[in-house]
Amino acid sequence: MRPFVSPLSGKTGVGGGCCNCAALVLQLLLCLGFLPSMGACPRDCLCASDIISCSGRNLSALPLDLPSYATRLDLSHNALTALPSDWIPRRSDRLTTLVLSRNSIRQIEAKAFAVSPHLLHLDLSINQLTLLNVSIFTGLGELKELLLFGNQIVQIDPRAFSGLHSLQRLYLSGNRLTVFPLGLYSEPGGPRNLTFLDVSGNRLSKVPVQSVLSVTRQGGIYLQENPLVCDCALMALLEYWIWKQYQPLVDFGGEYPCRNDSRTGTICSQQGMWDTPLETQTYQVEPGKSLLVPCPGLTSWTQDGLLVFWVTPRTVVNSSNYDPSAHLAVLPNGTLEIQEALVEDSGTYGCVAARGRRYHLHESVEVDVVVGNSSTALSGGTSHRSGAEHFNTAFTTLASCVVSIILVLLYLYLTPCRCREGPGGGARGCGGRAIVLCSDPRDVESEQRRSNGKRVAFLEPQAENSDAGSPKTPAVYLGHVTTEGILKNGSRTVGQSITDPAHMA
Repeated sequence: MRPFVSPLSGKTGVGGGCCNCAALVLQLLLCLGFLPSMGACPRDCLCASDIISCSGRNLSALPLDLPSYATRLDLSHNALTALPSDWIPRRSDRLTTLVLSRNSIRQIEAKAFAVSPHLLHLDLSINQLTLLNVSIFTGLGELKELLLFGNQIVQIDPRAFSGLHSLQRLYLSGNRLTVFPLGLYSEPGGPRNLTFLDVSGNRLSKVPVQSVLSVTRQGGIYLQENPLVCDCALMALLEYWIWKQYQPLVDFGGEYPCRNDSRTGTICSQQGMWDTPLETQTYQVEPGKSLLVPCPGLTSWTQDGLLVFWVTPRTVVNSSNYDPSAHLAVLPNGTLEIQEALVEDSGTYGCVAARGRRYHLHESVEVDVVVGNSSTALSGGTSHRSGAEHFNTAFTTLASCVVSIILVLLYLYLTPCRCREGPGGGARGCGGRAIVLCSDPRDVESEQRRSNGKRVAFLEPQAENSDAGSPKTPAVYLGHVTTEGILKNGSRTVGQSITDPAHMA
């Protein structure tokens, strides 16, 4: 046999040695991919288990010998200026966290993150990015959190976040945005589960109030520290958020405009407002009919230019683009019109208007709309189910109960178990499904029969060739009862105690 050199031990040996065999097995597992590659830790980095930290090393170029077993890579506090598409020499399927914060990154090449498709957390904060292109985040379909705050971003391509289906939290604060990134919500391939968006500290002067009302039903949007123009639409939005106790406004209420601007409030609410408390009202209409819902707190006439939004269960509409043929439309006076009402239109509707006053806890700017009878509304639009479906469900449940009872009766009374005395005086005739505790007739005559008479203790049936590792069903504890007359597979003899450990299994 030819000698070989073990790559792990560096020793020469002949086949048959235990150390050499172990080395061969380990090398085979490495080749098959069952174990992570034993790459060396980069020279300027610290490695601990699957974490690699190259932070604060003043690196101007990325290390080329990054091990592929890393799940967290920290390259923060360095002097990196660009991220090429081949910044990792090979695909990293284990990397879930990448930290590139506090560098000088100005450029990220297209598909630069395609080599790490399983990233969950990406930190690009406090760099010098100015533009987010369409393909910058390609391949990050599993990304959940993206940090971009503290850059110099002035423009975001509407398709920059396409493909980020799992993105939940996005930080864009402290940049130079002048346009709200509405493409996050409007693009078909954008994030579907975005629940947190921080665009505070930018240069936004206006926000699309109707779109913001639509998306804030799903998550939070932070808008503080922006030079927002305090108009009637923004004032209506902020008043509605105050009434809803919207968390971003509650946390940073003092950093929003319009809160203490009495002049603007007077302009937006000088006419057409009620002074009476706003109470929750319910409006009912039959399917196919039309319904007019007045806005709580507004009279039948308002001044020109007053913008009123209605937040419906499915969309948001406003009074600036009234369409007489639309299914849901807002009249110029702020009244909501529902034409040919459907059962799906039932729900809670909120009227968002600049009323210029604070609300009490018991007041409400929302109304309830019921299409059809009350039972139809409570069923949430599911009353279209036929009575036959309910009957089928009840019948199936009843049939299942009857079958279960029959099986239990068969199990109880048709189990082949008879207490008979064998030719040799032993017991025979009891199957493995039950343990029948029978009193000997001779004991009755000799007044030795126990007062409890016959007792039956059922055990779960087990196959004879069942797996030895599976847990066994314990026998029923019978206290002081002995096994006189116990018949189990014709093998138990009279006089053995039930607590005998040799027969408990």
